[in-house]
Amino acid sequence: MIAEARVSAASRPHGRLALDDGRHSVAYDELAALVEEEADWLASHGERFGLLADNGLGWALADLALHSRQLPCVPLPGFFTTAQMQHALDDAGIDCVVTDDPRRAREALVGWHTVGASGRSGLAMFCRRLDAASRQPLPPGTAKITYTSGSTGRPKGVCLGAAQIETIARSLQQATASFGIERHLCLLPLATLLENIAGIHAPLLAGATCLLPPSSVTGMSYTGPDVPRLLGCITHAQPQSLVLVPELLRLLVAAAERGWHVPPSIRFVAVGGAPVSVELLERATAVRLPVFEGYGLSECASVVCLNTPEARRAGSVGRPFPHARLRLADDGQIMVSGVTMLGYLGQPPRRADEEWATGDLGEIDADGYVYVRGRTRNIYITSLGRNVAPEWVEREVVQQPGIRHVMVHGEARPHAVALVVPTDEAVTDAEIERGIAAANRRLPGYAQVRRWARAPEAFSHQNGLLTSNGRLRRAAILERHGALLAPLYDDA
Repeated sequence: MIAEARVSAASRPHGRLALDDGRHSVAYDELAALVEEEADWLASHGERFGLLADNGLGWALADLALHSRQLPCVPLPGFFTTAQMQHALDDAGIDCVVTDDPRRAREALVGWHTVGASGRSGLAMFCRRLDAASRQPLPPGTAKITYTSGSTGRPKGVCLGAAQIETIARSLQQATASFGIERHLCLLPLATLLENIAGIHAPLLAGATCLLPPSSVTGMSYTGPDVPRLLGCITHAQPQSLVLVPELLRLLVAAAERGWHVPPSIRFVAVGGAPVSVELLERATAVRLPVFEGYGLSECASVVCLNTPEARRAGSVGRPFPHARLRLADDGQIMVSGVTMLGYLGQPPRRADEEWATGDLGEIDADGYVYVRGRTRNIYITSLGRNVAPEWVEREVVQQPGIRHVMVHGEARPHAVALVVPTDEAVTDAEIERGIAAANRRLPGYAQVRRWARAPEAFSHQNGLLTSNGRLRRAAILERHGALLAPLYDDA
């Protein structure tokens, strides 16, 4: 990957920056040597590595170094609790952790010892001695283990090979080549597989500069973004590309509608991680945010489909990349083959091209564009026999002014009801009612929300009601607040 990046950048002006976090930077003509030195240092201390750091030059150098030697790496998201982190480290048999937060590491890594810091990445290393026999075997070729909390609190390790990551990066680079991107701003945590590949590996193949400011500059945090700081970072950086999740896109669109000037430098904004409503995409277009929706999942090494300037269809997540093959199962589930994971850690290995059942319901039109409709396990059946994907209804409701989150329910009932989280306490019931009425006008009668109640608390990752990528933890919400739903039917 580094060699390809060096070749890709050969035609660029001498001294072009490959990595820049605002404090330190690395030019393309010195990147390969630094990565090699970092890889030597890492390999001399351990066999399997955890990477616990904020966005920055250190994270990128360590990740590239481990990738270059195919040394198994576990990116540790900052939102992981100490228990989740310890589970991931023990589950994956990690013997070394490199970090920019030694204080947190000392608190979490009881019994580990420090061996100093890298002179290139600046990351501190903590190590422990492990009996090789106590480690779970990894699927052959595993270079990265990405942990996802999904809909439960116990993370699962998705094992990926270096070749799979590089295939996705090449597909992304080729799909976005017409934009001529020279500056990509990483806003999502680099521990997120999507930003790791789309924010480092793909831009390096294109000879672009990866802008890697820390969360103190971007305003990004796991408790919610600091919007003024986020907007200021984007304005200052003048990037040509961004990767966003739907909630961040909603914030940027709302800011632009209130007067924030979208930098004219921005050419490509990829959005994924959860469904996006057509209305939000239309609003983005109106404020001149060039948004392209895509689709992917960790088990398929990230991106599978993407809209591009050459192939774009509103409401779809685009066409599959050349490396991916998609079909629909009899129940409408999206099945993906071509590039999939090597297996979950602790489960039998899989072939890297073996078909994967995504759990997502979808459609594929005659021109090959893919539409994601919802999750197979979230489908509810009304008492009138209609199947409804709640995500479909929710993404229409949540785009209305004053509504931050909504959970729709209608299992074995004649119609849907909802729990609503407003954007702030000042939002009135009348404003929420108008928003739901507006959403209902875009929905068929059997899917419309007839009654609703305010949720007693916000939905967040911290209180266990959202996953790390912003999806609803439906079972947890129902367990905690489901008693509010029954009276909505009694009063109907």
